[in-house]
Amino acid sequence: MLKVFLVEDETSVRENLRDNIMWQQYGYQFVGEASDGEMALPLIRKGKPDLLITDINMPFMDGLALAGIVRQEFPQMKVVIISVHNDFEYAQRAIKVGIERYLLKPISRSALQKVLQEIREKIEEEREQNNYREKYKEDMLEYEQFSRRVFFEKVFEGHLSVQEIYEEAQKFSLEMDAASYNLAMVSLREKRNTEEHSKESRLIAGKREELMRYFQRYPEYLMFRWNINTYGILLKGEEEQMEELKGKCREAIIRICAGHDSEIEWCCAIGEPVKRLSMLPQVYSKVNHMMSYRFLKPGQHILTMETTSFSSRGEGKESLENVDIARIDPDIIKNFLAHGQEEEVDDFVDGYLESQKEALKSKMFRDYLMLSIRFTAIGFVERLGYTQNDLLENTYTDKVQILSLNVEDMRFYMQELLHRAIELGNQVMESQSKKLIKRAIIYIEENYTKDSISLNEVASAVEVSANYFSTVFRQETGLTFTEYVTKKRMDKAKQLLRQTERSSGDIAAEVGFKDPHYFSFVFKKTQGCTPREYRGGVRI
Repeated sequence: MLKVFLVEDETSVRENLRDNIMWQQYGYQFVGEASDGEMALPLIRKGKPDLLITDINMPFMDGLALAGIVRQEFPQMKVVIISVHNDFEYAQRAIKVGIERYLLKPISRSALQKVLQEIREKIEEEREQNNYREKYKEDMLEYEQFSRRVFFEKVFEGHLSVQEIYEEAQKFSLEMDAASYNLAMVSLREKRNTEEHSKESRLIAGKREELMRYFQRYPEYLMFRWNINTYGILLKGEEEQMEELKGKCREAIIRICAGHDSEIEWCCAIGEPVKRLSMLPQVYSKVNHMMSYRFLKPGQHILTMETTSFSSRGEGKESLENVDIARIDPDIIKNFLAHGQEEEVDDFVDGYLESQKEALKSKMFRDYLMLSIRFTAIGFVERLGYTQNDLLENTYTDKVQILSLNVEDMRFYMQELLHRAIELGNQVMESQSKKLIKRAIIYIEENYTKDSISLNEVASAVEVSANYFSTVFRQETGLTFTEYVTKKRMDKAKQLLRQTERSSGDIAAEVGFKDPHYFSFVFKKTQGCTPREYRGGVRI
């Protein structure tokens, strides 16, 4: 039921309209009246009617002045002017204000009833379209999140000029103007073996959602996904605010993630502020360097330049008595090979060797370390189904005598060995991903005509977490899940429109839309024309 409010200074006219129009019959509820604009305005602000009917000539505040204020404060509210003046100037002013109808007194019941019906239909259509827009926006949220991720990757990897950053940000309604910027990265994953990417626990999903909700509340933070387990947070504000923003960011991450160390591994790194957008790649480089230390210091949740430096024990001695055994645990290398990224290899190796700086003066220790790393990498690739030859063939590591290497040769050896091992791991993952996505696409083929199909449903059907499935699906198909299903539905709909005489409503149901009007909305949004226009010969 739509709400209507009446403003008229002539009591007899006001009462006649109020009492003799069957408001409910036309879908309206009469919610109030006033004798002039001044009296009406606070009542309108309180009641927020859908339709305002007002006279023009009234004391204190006339109808056009009232309409101007109302239309500015409540753009969706419809306004009908009633007047004894058949004056072009009044009509012009009414059009300028955004009046829906201009009715001349005396008003016949039939004329007003016709206007009420037309306005109700218009309001209902506008609301329907708004609902469709919101639903479509919700459906395409996955695509928007992916597009934002690509945008921020380009920003922090230095692939966009400042002008391009502002232009791209505008597409996502992102406010990038600030006097100072910084970057935080937070990694969050379960401690259990996630190699098979089975369903995520509610704990890890809940923590991720809690982080998103917190940072979305504040315009000074822009949170975005970086990879499956890592999120980035762009901090922006005035120069004097940055230390406070950094502190609040760190505190929020600790508050949300702490307390579950037996179940999840988490850490965060925050850079130092810069004054230019063009300097963000430098900030990212330092933050990424700090993040690589999560494998070297697994118990360290907050990674800073200070916490990622290693103090020497027995400085100046070549003796092995002071070697920290925890720093040479093969599990550090295993963990990095299992969860690290190729782009982190160089920083990881630098940090790993830095942690052994004094002990590396010993030839015996260098030989031991190289053998340990070599055997760990071989064991990793053999568990993946490869051989030692697959890892070492045609590489520097295959040709060099690994014993008696100096530190720089060790660095190069480790970098090449780990790069190759992760590359082989990625090939296995890619092969597994292709098989997984093949299963998913078969499932989608069989179920895309169901209105209820969702990313969670398909992820469950192929027995992986929705978070992992979303990332892999986009990598393998080049489309988000929602884009893929929508394209599938639209292609089928176009085929049916071309080859059959079935109604748009029947076709909507056939391709997975319960609501034929929403189907038409999505069709026009994605194809650039309505189903009827497409059938009539419009081709995009």
